[in-house]
Amino acid sequence: MADEKLHIIPHDHIIDRLAHNQQNGHRSFVVWFVGLSGSGKSTLAGKLEEQLHKDGVRTYILDGDNIRSGLNKDLDFSAESRSENIRRIAEVSKLFVDSGTVVLTAFISPFKEDRDKVREIVGADSLIEVYVDCPIEVCEERDVKGLYKKARAGEISNFTGISSPFEIPENPDLTVNTAESDLEDGVKYLVKEIEARLALSE
Repeated sequence: MADEKLHIIPHDHIIDRLAHNQQNGHRSFVVWFVGLSGSGKSTLAGKLEEQLHKDGVRTYILDGDNIRSGLNKDLDFSAESRSENIRRIAEVSKLFVDSGTVVLTAFISPFKEDRDKVREIVGADSLIEVYVDCPIEVCEERDVKGLYKKARAGEISNFTGISSPFEIPENPDLTVNTAESDLEDGVKYLVKEIEARLALSE
């Protein structure tokens, strides 16, 4: 049987990413928050989006549980499914970037191989990797969703930090330590760094 994929030919539309960026008045890219459950990824992404929205930046948040409840609800938490989860999110993020949107993603993204794949799919010049640094002891103390307790009790398998490893990013673009700095300072730092990258090239 012939490979049917050979018949897939992507269409180049007249209104491209550059046109969308020019209309919006800013560049589009992905801000990918990486970190343990409970480290503060979603909270930082949400507060950052609030500020960028006030500043007139077109944004959209892709969050772990939200994606798992819809687009990726067919995936479990095996190593293969977790990698596929990240791959799909990267592809969706790329579409949003092409639409001129600044995408904020909040996913544990525990494996370097998967994060490298994200950079390959999205493009290194379109990705800002933010490592939300927080010791597991602090994350477990917070345990906002009660997940660590369930993982310790064996109710959740392949839980990052407990029964599955987290590979710390070696060279993230930005780092926010949520155990040592408060939310307001972390958001101010991110806004400053990200707004500096929004300007369109002359």
